[in-house]
Amino acid sequence: MSKTVVITGSAGLIGSEAARFFHERGFRIVGVDNDMRQTFFGKDASTEWNRRRLEADLKSYRHVNADIRDEVAMSKLFAELGGKVCLIIHTAAQPSHDWAVRDPFADFSINATGTLVLLELCRRHCPNAPFIFTSTNKVYGDRPNSLPLVELETRWELDESHAFHKRGIDESMSIDQSMHSLFGASKVAADVMVQEYGRYFGLKTACFRGGCLTGPSHSGTVLHGFLAYLMKCTATGSPYTVFGYGGKQVRDNIHSHDLVNAFWHFFRNPRSGEVYNIGGGRHSNCSMLEAIELCESISGRRLDHTYEEANRMGDHIWWISDTSRFEAHYPGWSPQYDIAGILEEIFTANHTRWREAS
Repeated sequence: MSKTVVITGSAGLIGSEAARFFHERGFRIVGVDNDMRQTFFGKDASTEWNRRRLEADLKSYRHVNADIRDEVAMSKLFAELGGKVCLIIHTAAQPSHDWAVRDPFADFSINATGTLVLLELCRRHCPNAPFIFTSTNKVYGDRPNSLPLVELETRWELDESHAFHKRGIDESMSIDQSMHSLFGASKVAADVMVQEYGRYFGLKTACFRGGCLTGPSHSGTVLHGFLAYLMKCTATGSPYTVFGYGGKQVRDNIHSHDLVNAFWHFFRNPRSGEVYNIGGGRHSNCSMLEAIELCESISGRRLDHTYEEANRMGDHIWWISDTSRFEAHYPGWSPQYDIAGILEEIFTANHTRWREAS
């Protein structure tokens, strides 16, 4: 069996975690990344530091500085690799619904057209390789805000009588007739196309609709990566703004290692056209107020934060993923990291680098 894994967005949070995970298991890694994160969010969000670390640490890592929308460059790469590719992990994206408004064409071309380029090249050159797509819970738009929510002291919570209360939101929630943000719409297009290449062409594809993906390799910035950026601001004394909902909005957070471990389980027993809500679930979630308190406790510093009453358009008030569909298909998987453990690791791994850079 061939042993090459192609990872797009390889210098980012999930891409780099996947590169290390599969490299440790004996796979050759071809990482595709052109540091678009710096273009989106500025120099502080660059992933160059992480790319250099991958190249230094992983002897079987090959970096390809290319744009996934570049059909010529990507076709050349896939024609060269051909049947050697045993898995494609597609994590490259424009990830911010705020940034998407600035340049809708770039957002859609990266998220939708770039995904289509990769799917078609998979079909032509390595149709037996599973195709894993990091989708997003934003495909559901703001529909979760219509759930019966209850305001508590530090968080919003779902009414206990609702079917989603115990485990979280499952894949039965409609993606229609809701406001997605332009980013959410471009990810919907990619998500549906990944499903279609599984159902129509029989490729082994899966959309992992993530909640908040996080971990120590996240280049968190004001427009994306809230947990890493929150800890960065707390540790460095940088100002932070909380937008709306009284700071009680709830997110589940999944550590990058737990997500990539889910990819591993899918890779070993792939299915076609699958969709999975994936996140920290009831095991790992917090409100903004609860996250601030944890960051301050771990770092020993106070966060300099202000509050803006207006929430971001289409932002979720409460999101917790029900991962039971994935767990039913892959009962050997379960998340290992909780919120406190995630934040401890983010702080320990980065506080020295953050302070030196500030």
